[in-house]
Amino acid sequence: MPMILRYVLAAFVMLAAAIFAIAPFTSTFVEQWARRDIELRSTLVFNSVRDELANLLAAAATARIDDLFDRLALDERLLAVGFCDGNGLLLYRSKLMPANFSCEKVARTPSPSFSTIVSDERSLVVGSFPIATDKTSGHLILLHDLTFAAQRGAQARTWITIALAGVALIGAALASVFALLIVRRWLQSIRRAIDDVKAGRNGGLNDDHGLVFGRQIHEALQELTEARRSIDATHVDWGPDTLRLALASQLPDAEIIVVSNREPYIHNHAAEGIALQMPASGLVAAIEPVMRACGGTWIAHGSGSADRDVVDARDCIRVPPESPSYTLRRVWLSDQEEEGYYFGLANEGLWPLCHIVFVRPTFREADWNEYRAVNARFAAAVAAEAKHPDPIVLVQDYHFALLPRMIRERLPEATIITFWHIPWPNAETFGICPWKEEIIAGLLGSTVLGFHTQFHCNNFIDTVDRFIESRIDREHASVTVSGHETFVRPYPISIEWPPAALAGQKSVADCRTSVRASLGLSQSMRMGVGIERFDYTKGILDRLRAVDEFLSRHPEWIGRFVFLQVAAPTRGKLAAYRNLQEEAERLAREINARHGYEGYAPILLIVRHYEPAEVFELFRAADLCIVSSLHDGMNLVAKEFVAARDDAQGVLILSDFAGASRELSEALIVNPYDLRSMSEAIGQALHMSEAEQRDRMRLMRDVVRSRNVYRWAGQMLLDASQLRKRQKIMLMASRKPKNAFIQGRFGRLRQAR
Repeated sequence: MPMILRYVLAAFVMLAAAIFAIAPFTSTFVEQWARRDIELRSTLVFNSVRDELANLLAAAATARIDDLFDRLALDERLLAVGFCDGNGLLLYRSKLMPANFSCEKVARTPSPSFSTIVSDERSLVVGSFPIATDKTSGHLILLHDLTFAAQRGAQARTWITIALAGVALIGAALASVFALLIVRRWLQSIRRAIDDVKAGRNGGLNDDHGLVFGRQIHEALQELTEARRSIDATHVDWGPDTLRLALASQLPDAEIIVVSNREPYIHNHAAEGIALQMPASGLVAAIEPVMRACGGTWIAHGSGSADRDVVDARDCIRVPPESPSYTLRRVWLSDQEEEGYYFGLANEGLWPLCHIVFVRPTFREADWNEYRAVNARFAAAVAAEAKHPDPIVLVQDYHFALLPRMIRERLPEATIITFWHIPWPNAETFGICPWKEEIIAGLLGSTVLGFHTQFHCNNFIDTVDRFIESRIDREHASVTVSGHETFVRPYPISIEWPPAALAGQKSVADCRTSVRASLGLSQSMRMGVGIERFDYTKGILDRLRAVDEFLSRHPEWIGRFVFLQVAAPTRGKLAAYRNLQEEAERLAREINARHGYEGYAPILLIVRHYEPAEVFELFRAADLCIVSSLHDGMNLVAKEFVAARDDAQGVLILSDFAGASRELSEALIVNPYDLRSMSEAIGQALHMSEAEQRDRMRLMRDVVRSRNVYRWAGQMLLDASQLRKRQKIMLMASRKPKNAFIQGRFGRLRQAR
């Protein structure tokens, strides 16, 4: 009981302290609120009589002015009304105007103002409102008495004191009862424990006594760590140094392994020797800067004709060539393996299935077998490269849907982050895949599974719910299968900032001049650009048709506008890609025949790979860029165009079906299936003023700068860091005996007995 009395006494002390601390703030708040109320009322009065008073002043109607002022002063809180002329003389006033009032005491400015004066020991708020006519000018003066504010403050303090006292009394009573119950139960548990020790029993500290600390640790950790993800990166300027510092503090000595099908550097035999090439890949553009920043090992398919000639005995090479910072480990695939795993299941099956662009996916048993075998080979490579039992493995894209589960079986303590770079369709669409259960189960071997958008995350969870027996926690966006929990998160991918390809670029004016000269165009020619791989998901045919539609509707632009489409050949073994290239070339010829003439072709189609520096030069030379994806996870071309325009000029026309449209809302957002709206967007871009271009581009550049690829990687890795810490703590908790806390407190007592 003395303990409970101390609780009650402490509550009253805290109450008194709270009242003492709050009272001054209460008075100040009430006074400020009352003053603001007076200012609003004064402004309302002035606005209601301004025109009438101006007319009366112009007519010098003294009697009517006095009558107006007396009517206004009938307001119970409006003490008096007056008019001060430009010389500071009080020409008109209501009956209760204080005798000692002087126009010189109040502020009279060209705009409405408020001041406080003291008259007859009363605090008055004076509102001064300028008003002018042809014959006279001055200020309408409205005096309000603040006495009521002091009365309100006293009432507020009284009610707050009563409320706090009531809350304190009720809280103290409840706390006392609760504390009494806890103390009694704790004492009973101790008594039972002592009795058990006396009797030689070991059951004194069990679940029946309500002290299961192991379970409480599990529950508390889950609530704590899942309350919010690890980092709010909005206010952090992410860059290579930021990422390195974050990893050093949150993941010290962590081993990072990246797995992707496409390698960041390809070595090919050429006439002049071995040539080095960086592939046209959004994945490579995103991941490569991260690896340069944090180091580690990148495992990828060695596809270059000279790749075997430059690796060491372990099939490894240090890259980048100019400043090696990480290791590239190459995995060799036979033609049969590549045909089934890459061209077959990955790109004839999963790619069209996930993009929903009306290309029928093809599923063959032989391709599935090769896909599974290649995933197993990469899992073995990861296990071989891992120097520690708990590396962080970043699995990239749809080529390795089975890999997370396979790595988990070899490295149970690994933290596996899988990022799906393409969209995830709805459950009904994904149900087409014959091996949907195996693919979903493979991905759920991940610690964290990332997509570009929340929409894709929702689609994945719905797919799991439909096809896999699992426990889904939608509040925390996690899926648990066979005791393993996978968190599903959106991580919008981006590019490095500042882009390496921007270094060494000529000025925008020089880029415009050199690009037009190289293409044989006049310097006054307006130019649009599109740059990507020849892929049916990119909407290349649709944008060419949109240019055709634009020139048909606006023939005045014939001879004044050209569209440059650069497309790198890709997946030439697949008929859908070969047919796309052939159709694009045929369509370009038809449009040029329809709208072109000698010396002018509205469509310039260039089929070859452009290096990043060349791409940025084209971006800087263009007046507009069209990204018309029919369905895309993100599309980094849109962000690269924005990053290239450090002059804050140029217009981005962006498909609503690209993930980038969720972030770059200042672009001209279009439906690529609607040719008319696409053509209108081209016209809008060509007519857009430089000021509007600058406003839009600056906002988009701020987004790309702040949400760059280092932020993308940092969010994933720091989330992984929090999960690793959580798993370690929970593992320690699960290994301790139940009630370890009580056992520790009473261990010495047992030894003494």
